Formats: sequence, C-alpha cells, structure tokens
Amino acid sequence: MSTSGEDLLLTQLDAIAKGVSETFAPFCEVVVHDLKNPQHAILSIHNNLSGRDVGAPATELGLARIASPDFPNILANYANQFADGRPVKSTSVGIKNAQGEYVAALCLNVDMTLFRGMQHALAQFTQLAADAVTEHLEPNGAAAIRLHIDHFAARLATTPRALKAQERKLLLQELKDSGLLDVKRAMETIAQHLGVSRASVYLYAKE
Repeated sequence: MSTSGEDLLLTQLDAIAKGVSETFAPFCEVVVHDLKNPQHAILSIHNNLSGRDVGAPATELGLARIASPDFPNILANYANQFADGRPVKSTSVGIKNAQGEYVAALCLNVDMTLFRGMQHALAQFTQLAADAVTEHLEPNGAAAIRLHIDHFAARLATTPRALKAQERKLLLQELKDSGLLDVKRAMETIAQHLGVSRASVYLYAKE
C-alpha cells in the first residue's frame, strides 16, 4: 500500500472512530494510532477520557504490534486503567497494509466506574433475605393451569395464544378432567394465558 493509500486508510479509520465514540459517549474513548510514527502515534482521540494528547507516543501494545506482524489482530475486553486509577475495559484492533505490516490501530477504552457502581447498586437492590417468609401473590393452582396449557400447546407444536378454537375446546376439556377448572379464578387465568376473553373461555368450556 502506498503512503497516500495508508493516509486514506487512517482518514477512514478516524471517521469510524468518531462514529463509534459518538454512539457510546460518554463512556467510551476511541483512539486512532498511527503505527508508522510510533513517537507520535496518537493521531486522534474521540471522547477523551484518559487525558492523553494527540501526538503522544505509542503504548507498549502498539510497539509490540510494530515489532511483529504476528501480533494478534484483535485484543478484546482486557482489563486496563486510566492514569487516575479508574477501571477500564479495553479493546484494540490492529490494521495492516497490503504488505501485512501493522500501520494503524483502533482502540476503545470503556470507563467502567459507573457500570461497576450500577452493578453494586443492583446487587444490593436484588438481594433477598435468606430467612424470608414464603408468600404467593397469585391464586393457588394458577401455575399448574399455565403449565398444563403450555404442555398442551407444546404437544401441538404451537404456543398457547396460537391455539385454534377447536384446540381450545379440547384444552378446556383436559383442564376440566384434571380438576383444574375448580381452581379459584381459573377462567381468568386461562383467559390471560390464551390471550382471549373470559367469555370465550366459558364458551369453550360449555361446548
């Protein structure tokens, strides 16, 4: 690839970097490295979170790529950190020229600070007491009715809401024979699971 071709590649890579950074802002920094110029490798930084400057030298990873064309093309989701200690999830993609030499790299650095805070908050919010009492917020037997309906539909290779009228009649007969129609608010549970009105369920049960 000619020098002009490599310059065009960097220009296009910079456009991609800008689009990615705008999509994942404000959490993701996207950096374009010009590996042909390791002393001033950083060509651009979009959504700068690390505090680095354009023209800064290549990192150890960049230098490793320059040294060996066999260096992995993609290093995804590896642990990293910014200078101030913030945890980072990084991904680095190497770009080769026609001769198989690394000439550029696209690096994504995601600030994990907020996400880890959210993770801890969610873990605390969803934590349940080990000695909590048991309480059922649905009519007794409703789960058995829904399970029977699901099994019935599965035997016909369909879903409860896709059952045809004749199939619903057969279903109601099965539920009656199994005693599940005697469950409190059974008709309401069946109607909700089938996606039909209670009047329709009563009609199917009578036929």
